[in-house]
Amino acid sequence: MTQLNTILATMVAAGIGAFLGYFARQSIAKRDYATIESKIQKRIEKYKKEAKDITSQAKEKSAKIIDSARREVDSRNRELLKREKILLKRENILDEKISVFEKSKTEFGEKVQRLKRIKENLENLEREAQARIEEISGLSEKEAKEELFKNLQKEYNKEILEKIKKLETEGYEKFEQKAKEILAATIQKLAVSQAQEITTTTLALPSEDIKGRIIGKDGRNIRTLEKLTGVEIIIDETPELLVISGFDPIRRHIAKIALEKLMEDGRIQPARIEEQVKKVESEIQNQIKKAGEQAAYEVGVLDLDPKLMRLLGRLKFRTSYGQNVLLHSIEVALLARALAYEIEADPKIALKAGLLHDIGKSVDHQIEGSHVDIGIKILEKFEVEKEVITAMKSHHEEYPYGSLESILVQTADAISSSRPGARKDTLENYLKRLGELEEIALSFPGVTKAWALHAGREIRVFVKPEEIDDLSAKKLAKEIANKIQTELRYPGEIKVTLIRERRIVEYAR
Repeated sequence: MTQLNTILATMVAAGIGAFLGYFARQSIAKRDYATIESKIQKRIEKYKKEAKDITSQAKEKSAKIIDSARREVDSRNRELLKREKILLKRENILDEKISVFEKSKTEFGEKVQRLKRIKENLENLEREAQARIEEISGLSEKEAKEELFKNLQKEYNKEILEKIKKLETEGYEKFEQKAKEILAATIQKLAVSQAQEITTTTLALPSEDIKGRIIGKDGRNIRTLEKLTGVEIIIDETPELLVISGFDPIRRHIAKIALEKLMEDGRIQPARIEEQVKKVESEIQNQIKKAGEQAAYEVGVLDLDPKLMRLLGRLKFRTSYGQNVLLHSIEVALLARALAYEIEADPKIALKAGLLHDIGKSVDHQIEGSHVDIGIKILEKFEVEKEVITAMKSHHEEYPYGSLESILVQTADAISSSRPGARKDTLENYLKRLGELEEIALSFPGVTKAWALHAGREIRVFVKPEEIDDLSAKKLAKEIANKIQTELRYPGEIKVTLIRERRIVEYAR
């Protein structure tokens, strides 16, 4: 019984606890619901307020936009109205002008008709007058004109001829005076110095003792140098001075530079001489290139092919009647350009043609033909402008003048070569004779070198020892002497020295 009571009490207590727990949970839930509902309400009110603010701002912005659009529409309407008024005004003015033009057109047509009638009346009157004159004079219009001109010609023939002669004289004098003024002004503007090429080069020696070393034992050093360079070295009693003689300026220059290097080095002997001469011959090619580039740069012609510049540089060692051809070419180029400016020709074509007019002289000793024809072929090969070739090929009047610039180049060439002191005919003839002397010797088989020395009184001929023996050498010297005697004209006599030298080299290893 006690246990049952206990169980019942427990069950009652559990029921009461469950009931109380239910009511406690319901109370807590209601409290939480109230709290959540309160929060939701607050958020709803917040969002409503934000929506109200956004709506208010949107209304303000839309009002501003609508107001701005209205103002812009009003402005455009006013502008359209203004333009419409302007167009209407212009239309009225145009209508007035059209009306005036139509009226003027009508009046002009009436005037034209009146003039036509007046012209017809005048022509009728003229025909009537002409017929009346022919009836009275008994001559037709053609016969009357012929008679009138015949009488006028008789009366004024002498006066007309005198007037024409006077005009011709005055015109010629004016043109001649103008030409002289242009030439004088051109020559005055140009002051190019002209260096005269001679046949000797003087070399200063550092001391008198060096002369003996240059000569060498039994003269072997000086003979080797003369053989390799083709010049004559004169060592006289003049203290500390040596003279290099030869008609070819390149040979003299090679000999001079080689001697300077040998004296600087101190070792003067045949093998060293041969080495230095070969080295200088290589260096001279660089000098030729630089001379051509310098000449082109000096006159302002910078579009030349490098090979063409090298040919131009070779003119530095070429003379024409004693005048340096490269300096002459520069002078002609500047003169031709100055003349072109004076008479409004093309200065660029005149300048380039003047610089290249003697380019054929750089190889005229290697190629047959006149230097003009050779120059034309060279310029065509390097695709130089046709206008330049046309301007340069007439400078010796071998070709007809093809342009105004060709006349200017010929004139500039004549000015440069004919002014006092520019050229010496005797020197040119002398150099030509020495060149012919060497050419005769070189024309024989077996000959390797031929140097004209002692002002052309001696020709030294070097032959190949494997082709020419001692007996043949004597015969060859006689044949060269006979050919010189037959083909050349010269004062006195020419000594033919034939040298047959065999060099044998062996190495000890």
